[in-house]
Amino acid sequence: MRLQEFQEYVEGLFKTRDNPVFKIESGLTTRGVEEIQRVGYCTNLTMATIEEARLHEVDLMITHHDAWDSIFGLKEACQEELVKHRISHYFNHLPLDDCEFGTNDTLLQRLGLMLIRKTHLDSGFYCGRIAEFPQPMALSELMERLDTILEENVKVWPFGESTIKRVGIVCGGGGLTPAVKVAVEEECDVYITGEKI
Repeated sequence: MRLQEFQEYVEGLFKTRDNPVFKIESGLTTRGVEEIQRVGYCTNLTMATIEEARLHEVDLMITHHDAWDSIFGLKEACQEELVKHRISHYFNHLPLDDCEFGTNDTLLQRLGLMLIRKTHLDSGFYCGRIAEFPQPMALSELMERLDTILEENVKVWPFGESTIKRVGIVCGGGGLTPAVKVAVEEECDVYITGEKI
């Protein structure tokens, strides 16, 4: 597949592609070879993930996050390394958080939650969800489900009820107090976020 065909196909999947911020929050950052034979994917673009791509002869890296601007020099160093090894890079951040096949909605489905509403609007993209279980469950059971789905040991701060029904989710950062405030206002029994800050 050619690089342009890949980009057109992927972006055609998103209902939000007409949002002017779509092109800022997703797209090709580096063009390597035009003909794609091998694809690699990961969450973050870093020097280490580029080295893995190089070792595995990847033509196109797909990531959720571009290299972080907040880490001095990282974006420039990553772009130089991608160009050096002729590896193309495509990322998709907020549109993927928002869409029905993205991070938040996929986790809802895997947990067996019913969507109540989308929340945490950022540049026209909804980065969070409020959802409910059909029947209340123990917090410990939710933790077991998350461990199984994510194949990670999740961390919990059990400050609320031990039985839960309403859940707030922001699969990304979500740790800033305005994001947590939404879960409080929505009377969530538990708040799930991608970072522990």
